[in-house]
Amino acid sequence: MLPAARRLFVFGLGFSALVFAKRAKVKGWRVAGTTRSPEKAQGLRDASGFEMHLFDRGKQLENPMAALAGTTHLLISVPPDRGGDPVLAHHAADIAALPGLRWAGYLSTTGVYGDREGGWVTERDGLHPTGPRGRARVEAERAWLDLMRFGVPVHLFRIAGIYGPGRSAFDSLRDGTARRVVKPGQIFSRIHVDDITQVLEASIAKPNAGEAYNVCDDEAAPPQDVIAYAAGLLGLEPPPEIPFAEAATSMSEMAKSFYRDNKRVSNLRIKDELGVKLKYPDYRAGLQAILEVERKRI
Repeated sequence: MLPAARRLFVFGLGFSALVFAKRAKVKGWRVAGTTRSPEKAQGLRDASGFEMHLFDRGKQLENPMAALAGTTHLLISVPPDRGGDPVLAHHAADIAALPGLRWAGYLSTTGVYGDREGGWVTERDGLHPTGPRGRARVEAERAWLDLMRFGVPVHLFRIAGIYGPGRSAFDSLRDGTARRVVKPGQIFSRIHVDDITQVLEASIAKPNAGEAYNVCDDEAAPPQDVIAYAAGLLGLEPPPEIPFAEAATSMSEMAKSFYRDNKRVSNLRIKDELGVKLKYPDYRAGLQAILEVERKRI
């Protein structure tokens, strides 16, 4: 449950952060955030009533002191780039100087753990990323934690593959881009966007600065199984299976990078410490819920 009368500032109002920010607004919070696009900024002002600011690498907040003034809760969902974390590059000192900041959340990725050959990982395991994006995330996590020496209450959220309304296997099946790529033994962890919001709310209610939380559901599963299940819900014939070696010849480097890591991510900490009960403990429950919402809108 979100407490009332708070100000949330979000660096990067993307898919996950936007769902959380909208819920905070409904709960009576003042919400401000950033986007790179003037058009998107205006759209969010009009649709959600957010106080919007432009931000990007090379384009810092126009007036940081005014933009961040009164912030009690800070969410960072801007990924690092080749130059490191752009939020810290421009505004580390501004954030460190915030007098009333009670909670800060950095949205990271389970990619920081690297490949475990299908084995389990917990938050206490070492970080051994296999590619440049994962290594950049590890460095960003460390840089954010370094702000704790100035009293910034940083929490890390290592998020698995995100899906939700408008961003699921249904969408790729409908637009014809879904493929059932099979790499024997390969599994991925996932999380419904509504459950990400649940975890963030639980952390705000029970802060523990300096800690990391894996954010994923209960069932790591082969990606081809998810596509097949979604196709069945839509009454479609699932796409044919394609061996990974064959599919890789036409994959982007980013897409191939996801198949380098194979692990099961433990979510026990969000349950035991934060008391989270997942709304969608597996992809089947999550996909069914998305389809039910879609059908109600028709």
